Amino acid sequence: MPSLLSKTEIDVVPVAPRLALETVVESVDQEGRGIAHKDGKVIFIEGALPGERVTYSVYLKKTSFELARVQQVLRASSSRTAPKCRHFGVCGGCAMQHHEHTAQVAAKQRVLEESLARIGKVHAERMLPPIHGVPWGYRQRARLSVRYVHRKARLLLGFHERKSSFVADMQVCEILPPPISAMIEPLRGMIESLSIRERLPQVEVAVGDSLTVLVLRILEPPTAADEVHLRAFADLHAVQIWLQPKGPESAHPFHPLDAPELAYRLAEFDLTIPFLPTEFTQVNSALNQVLVKQAIALLDPQPGERIADLFCGLGNFSLAMARRGSRVVGIEGSAALVTRARENARRNGLTAATDFQIADLFATTETSLGALGKFDAMLLDPPRDGAVEVVKALDATAPRRIVYVSCNPATLARDAALLVHTKNYRLIAAGIVNMFPHTTHVESMALFEK
Repeated sequence: MPSLLSKTEIDVVPVAPRLALETVVESVDQEGRGIAHKDGKVIFIEGALPGERVTYSVYLKKTSFELARVQQVLRASSSRTAPKCRHFGVCGGCAMQHHEHTAQVAAKQRVLEESLARIGKVHAERMLPPIHGVPWGYRQRARLSVRYVHRKARLLLGFHERKSSFVADMQVCEILPPPISAMIEPLRGMIESLSIRERLPQVEVAVGDSLTVLVLRILEPPTAADEVHLRAFADLHAVQIWLQPKGPESAHPFHPLDAPELAYRLAEFDLTIPFLPTEFTQVNSALNQVLVKQAIALLDPQPGERIADLFCGLGNFSLAMARRGSRVVGIEGSAALVTRARENARRNGLTAATDFQIADLFATTETSLGALGKFDAMLLDPPRDGAVEVVKALDATAPRRIVYVSCNPATLARDAALLVHTKNYRLIAAGIVNMFPHTTHVESMALFEK
């Protein structure tokens, strides 16, 4: 894949001069590609930024659009910057390092606004100021692939290459916390020394406030000699190693067994939330604190109110709402996560204020939602597919206000259309949370009121 090298030139796969086309880029799309129009078609150009004049080569043609790559930047955007990471352009972990950080934030806000307008035919009465934090060293959750390549006699450790199943040969990663980035090469060497190096396809990284865990996915047990290497690495780098022989539920601590608790704090709400290294938590702990604070401020839970937290996970939002004195009913499809949420409520003294239940929210009906009782407010935090069945099931007893936390602007816009056009809600406010700097991922939040 191409490496974006400078403000003035981007070299890609050579093309014949007759195939080099020229255009001015108008905007960027949700995938971080430049958008231009030529001969009645939309051209999506990888590596191009708004306002730039570029030459490009097309690699896929369709009736209404074409996909292309930048060949050369003739006039660079003022927001173009030199990528910090040496692996940029090859590694698929980031796609926007050539775009200055604050300009990335502005582009993502535009993606949200355009998705709401184009897909949902709705407009927020006010746009919330974008939430963003430090752009480097933020990623506290990661899944690194491992592959031993015989012809190179080398073990590869890293994210996948862009649009490929190949593993990027990484030595550092600028979006991982510096201690984790510095651990990549020693970790590669340790895994290379194991007898099961070809039976170890993945390392999952989970960083808590007091502990870092490395979960090694193993397809056969380590030998006694392997165990010596694993213990020595864990002790030297002050991490805890877990082994995962089968699915996520099989993951278990290996060494040391007396490590501190893996947990994160929500200081604003005096909460400590333990989690297992294979469980879902936000990858950006610092931004998660701001995310929860803003969601609670928008929802404005009051003492004595009954509030639904749908897709509640570990209780990231539920426990914060309960700390404000509300009675919270958390619903989650995973029995394991519901168990963990109940444990986290007990840990924080909030058992009496919370009720966590198991339900398939993608099969919600008016009957199943009505069986939960009447709510004063609701928080939705669905996966990428959104919460369309929940929204469809809302009836005349629906809560007066809803905060919707989304990781996909398209499904948020689709559900917003239902809420506004069929359920009589107003879209009061919306804005983005740049949870994943340098990637095209857009996290957002919206407030709806009757």
